[in-house]
Amino acid sequence: MLIHLKQVLDPESLEKCRATLEQADWSDGRGSAGYLSRAVKRNRQLPDDHPAARELGEKIVRILDGNLQFTAAALPAKIVPPLFNCYEEDNSYGRHVDGAIRPVFGTPHRVRTDISATLFLSEPDSYSGGELIMEDTYGPVEVKLPAGDMVLYPGSSVHAVKPVTSGRRLAAFFWIQSMVRGDHRRSILYELDKAIQRIATETPEQEALVDLAGVYHNLLREWADP
Repeated sequence: MLIHLKQVLDPESLEKCRATLEQADWSDGRGSAGYLSRAVKRNRQLPDDHPAARELGEKIVRILDGNLQFTAAALPAKIVPPLFNCYEEDNSYGRHVDGAIRPVFGTPHRVRTDISATLFLSEPDSYSGGELIMEDTYGPVEVKLPAGDMVLYPGSSVHAVKPVTSGRRLAAFFWIQSMVRGDHRRSILYELDKAIQRIATETPEQEALVDLAGVYHNLLREWADP
Protein backbone atom coordinates (compact mmCIF):
# COMPACT_ATOMS: atom_id res chain seq x y z
CA MET A 1 0.00 0.00 0.00
CA LEU A 2 1.44 3.33 -1.11
CA ILE A 3 -0.06 6.38 0.61
CA HIS A 4 0.49 10.03 -0.36
CA LEU A 5 0.03 12.45 2.56
CA LYS A 6 -0.29 16.05 1.38
CA GLN A 7 1.04 19.12 3.22
CA VAL A 8 2.37 17.31 6.26
CA LEU A 9 4.51 20.39 6.84
CA ASP A 10 2.99 23.82 6.36
CA PRO A 11 5.02 26.47 4.46
CA GLU A 12 6.36 28.10 7.64
CA SER A 13 7.54 24.80 9.16
CA LEU A 14 9.01 23.77 5.84
CA GLU A 15 10.99 27.00 5.47
CA LYS A 16 12.38 26.72 9.01
CA CYS A 17 13.34 23.11 8.38
CA ARG A 18 15.18 23.95 5.17
CA ALA A 19 16.95 26.92 6.79
CA THR A 20 18.21 24.67 9.58
CA LEU A 21 19.41 22.02 7.16
CA GLU A 22 21.22 24.59 5.00
CA GLN A 23 23.45 25.37 8.00
CA ALA A 24 24.05 21.73 8.97
CA ASP A 25 27.24 19.70 8.57
CA TRP A 26 26.51 16.66 6.43
CA SER A 27 28.30 13.30 6.57
CA ASP A 28 28.78 10.50 4.05
CA GLY A 29 25.47 8.62 3.90
CA ARG A 30 27.20 5.27 3.54
CA GLY A 31 28.03 5.32 7.24
CA SER A 32 24.47 4.27 8.15
CA ALA A 33 23.99 1.73 5.35
CA GLY A 34 24.13 -2.04 5.65
CA TYR A 35 26.73 -4.19 3.90
CA LEU A 36 24.82 -4.58 0.63
CA SER A 37 23.32 -1.08 0.55
CA ARG A 38 26.67 0.62 1.17
CA ALA A 39 27.87 -0.30 -2.30
CA VAL A 40 24.97 1.50 -4.03
CA LYS A 41 24.45 4.47 -1.71
CA ARG A 42 25.82 7.85 -2.78
CA ASN A 43 24.42 10.72 -0.74
CA ARG A 44 25.00 12.76 2.39
CA GLN A 45 23.18 12.42 5.67
CA LEU A 46 22.95 14.06 9.08
CA PRO A 47 24.35 11.80 11.83
CA ASP A 48 21.73 10.34 14.17
CA ASP A 49 23.01 12.43 17.08
CA HIS A 50 23.25 15.72 15.14
CA PRO A 51 21.40 18.46 17.10
CA ALA A 52 19.54 19.62 13.98
CA ALA A 53 18.41 16.07 13.19
CA ARG A 54 17.12 15.56 16.72
CA GLU A 55 15.32 18.93 16.83
CA LEU A 56 13.68 18.60 13.42
CA GLY A 57 12.91 14.92 13.90
CA GLU A 58 11.07 15.58 17.15
CA LYS A 59 9.07 18.34 15.47
CA ILE A 60 8.04 16.05 12.61
CA VAL A 61 6.92 13.32 15.02
CA ARG A 62 4.83 15.86 16.97
CA ILE A 63 3.18 17.02 13.74
CA LEU A 64 2.45 13.45 12.66
CA ASP A 65 0.90 12.72 16.04
CA GLY A 66 -1.91 15.10 15.06
CA ASN A 67 -2.22 13.95 11.44
CA LEU A 68 -5.36 11.80 11.18
CA GLN A 69 -4.50 10.37 7.76
CA PHE A 70 -1.09 9.24 9.00
CA THR A 71 -2.65 7.56 12.03
CA ALA A 72 -5.31 5.82 9.93
CA ALA A 73 -2.83 4.58 7.32
CA ALA A 74 0.10 3.61 9.54
CA LEU A 75 -1.59 2.69 12.84
CA PRO A 76 1.75 3.52 14.45
CA ALA A 77 3.06 1.70 17.51
CA LYS A 78 6.66 2.97 17.34
CA ILE A 79 8.49 5.47 15.14
CA VAL A 80 12.21 5.62 14.46
CA PRO A 81 13.24 9.27 14.92
CA PRO A 82 13.39 10.85 11.45
CA LEU A 83 16.74 11.14 9.70
CA PHE A 84 17.70 13.59 6.96
CA ASN A 85 19.52 13.14 3.67
CA CYS A 86 20.81 15.30 0.86
CA TYR A 87 21.25 14.32 -2.78
CA GLU A 88 23.24 16.59 -5.07
CA GLU A 89 24.54 16.17 -8.62
CA ASP A 90 25.51 12.55 -9.41
CA ASN A 91 24.14 11.30 -6.06
CA SER A 92 21.80 8.30 -6.10
CA TYR A 93 20.79 5.22 -4.12
CA GLY A 94 20.58 1.98 -6.07
CA ARG A 95 18.10 -0.87 -5.57
CA HIS A 96 17.98 -1.96 -1.94
CA VAL A 97 15.71 -3.21 0.81
CA ASP A 98 15.57 -1.62 4.26
CA GLY A 99 16.65 -3.79 7.17
CA ALA A 100 13.77 -5.48 8.99
CA ILE A 101 14.82 -4.22 12.43
CA ARG A 102 16.14 -0.75 13.10
CA PRO A 103 17.89 0.30 16.35
CA VAL A 104 16.89 3.59 17.94
CA PHE A 105 20.06 5.61 18.42
CA GLY A 106 21.12 6.11 22.03
CA THR A 107 18.60 3.61 23.42
CA PRO A 108 18.34 -0.18 23.81
CA HIS A 109 15.13 -0.16 21.75
CA ARG A 110 14.53 -1.78 18.38
CA VAL A 111 11.77 -1.03 15.85
CA ARG A 112 10.37 -3.42 13.24
CA THR A 113 10.32 -1.52 9.94
CA ASP A 114 6.79 -2.34 8.74
CA ILE A 115 6.45 0.99 6.91
CA SER A 116 9.01 3.28 5.28
CA ALA A 117 8.36 7.01 5.03
CA THR A 118 9.92 9.78 2.95
CA LEU A 119 9.02 13.41 3.61
CA PHE A 120 10.07 15.64 0.70
CA LEU A 121 11.66 18.95 1.73
CA SER A 122 12.76 20.35 -1.66
CA GLU A 123 10.38 21.58 -4.34
CA PRO A 124 10.36 19.17 -7.30
CA ASP A 125 11.34 21.89 -9.77
CA SER A 126 14.45 22.79 -7.73
CA TYR A 127 16.28 19.61 -8.75
CA SER A 128 16.33 17.22 -11.70
CA GLY A 129 16.13 13.47 -11.25
CA GLY A 130 15.99 12.13 -7.69
CA GLU A 131 12.72 10.22 -8.12
CA LEU A 132 11.99 7.63 -5.44
CA ILE A 133 11.24 4.32 -7.16
CA MET A 134 9.29 1.53 -5.43
CA GLU A 135 8.95 -1.88 -7.03
CA ASP A 136 5.28 -2.70 -6.60
CA THR A 137 3.38 -5.86 -7.52
CA TYR A 138 2.28 -4.12 -10.71
CA GLY A 139 5.72 -2.78 -11.60
CA PRO A 140 7.93 0.17 -10.61
CA VAL A 141 6.28 3.33 -9.26
CA GLU A 142 8.11 6.68 -9.40
CA VAL A 143 7.41 9.30 -6.74
CA LYS A 144 8.54 12.93 -6.69
CA LEU A 145 6.27 14.99 -4.46
CA PRO A 146 5.86 18.67 -3.60
CA ALA A 147 7.87 19.90 -0.63
CA GLY A 148 6.02 19.14 2.60
CA ASP A 149 4.31 16.04 1.21
CA MET A 150 5.12 12.53 2.41
CA VAL A 151 4.84 9.02 1.01
CA LEU A 152 4.33 5.83 3.04
CA TYR A 153 5.14 2.44 1.53
CA PRO A 154 5.82 -1.10 2.81
CA GLY A 155 9.23 -1.51 4.41
CA SER A 156 9.56 -4.78 2.52
CA SER A 157 9.62 -2.98 -0.86
CA VAL A 158 12.70 -2.96 -3.06
CA HIS A 159 13.29 0.72 -3.78
CA ALA A 160 15.85 3.20 -5.10
CA VAL A 161 16.52 6.90 -5.66
CA LYS A 162 17.36 7.86 -9.24
CA PRO A 163 20.47 9.97 -9.85
CA VAL A 164 20.13 13.70 -9.25
CA THR A 165 21.42 15.49 -12.34
CA SER A 166 21.16 19.05 -11.03
CA GLY A 167 20.04 20.91 -7.92
CA ARG A 168 19.66 19.59 -4.40
CA ARG A 169 17.14 17.11 -3.01
CA LEU A 170 16.51 17.31 0.74
CA ALA A 171 14.28 14.82 2.52
CA ALA A 172 13.46 13.29 5.87
CA PHE A 173 13.12 9.53 6.06
CA PHE A 174 12.15 7.12 8.81
CA TRP A 175 10.40 3.88 9.66
CA ILE A 176 7.25 2.93 11.53
CA GLN A 177 6.37 -0.21 13.44
CA SER A 178 2.63 -0.58 12.99
CA MET A 179 0.18 -2.08 15.45
CA VAL A 180 -0.94 -4.18 12.46
CA ARG A 181 2.05 -5.98 10.99
CA GLY A 182 0.66 -7.08 7.60
CA ASP A 183 0.41 -4.52 4.79
CA HIS A 184 -2.70 -6.19 3.33
CA ARG A 185 -4.48 -5.95 6.69
CA ARG A 186 -3.51 -2.31 7.12
CA SER A 187 -4.86 -1.66 3.61
CA ILE A 188 -8.22 -3.24 4.49
CA LEU A 189 -8.49 -1.17 7.67
CA TYR A 190 -7.45 2.03 5.91
CA GLU A 191 -10.01 1.63 3.12
CA LEU A 192 -12.72 0.75 5.66
CA ASP A 193 -11.83 3.77 7.77
CA LYS A 194 -12.04 6.06 4.72
CA ALA A 195 -15.45 4.63 3.80
CA ILE A 196 -16.74 5.17 7.34
CA GLN A 197 -15.49 8.77 7.37
CA ARG A 198 -17.10 9.45 3.98
CA ILE A 199 -20.47 8.05 5.07
CA ALA A 200 -20.26 9.98 8.35
CA THR A 201 -19.78 13.19 6.36
CA GLU A 202 -22.39 12.58 3.65
CA THR A 203 -25.16 10.73 5.53
CA PRO A 204 -24.37 10.82 9.25
CA GLU A 205 -27.87 9.57 10.15
CA GLN A 206 -27.16 6.16 8.60
CA GLU A 207 -27.74 3.53 11.29
CA ALA A 208 -25.38 1.18 9.44
CA LEU A 209 -22.56 3.59 10.27
CA VAL A 210 -22.39 2.23 13.81
CA ASP A 211 -22.29 -1.32 12.47
CA LEU A 212 -19.45 -0.47 10.09
CA ALA A 213 -17.52 1.21 12.89
CA GLY A 214 -18.04 -1.94 14.93
CA VAL A 215 -16.61 -4.06 12.12
CA TYR A 216 -13.57 -1.78 11.90
CA HIS A 217 -12.83 -1.92 15.61
CA ASN A 218 -13.42 -5.66 15.83
CA LEU A 219 -10.94 -6.22 13.00
CA LEU A 220 -8.47 -3.90 14.69
CA ARG A 221 -8.99 -5.75 17.96
CA GLU A 222 -8.32 -9.06 16.19
CA TRP A 223 -5.23 -7.92 14.26
CA ALA A 224 -3.57 -5.23 16.37
CA ASP A 225 -0.60 -5.78 18.64
CA PRO A 226 -0.23 -2.43 20.47
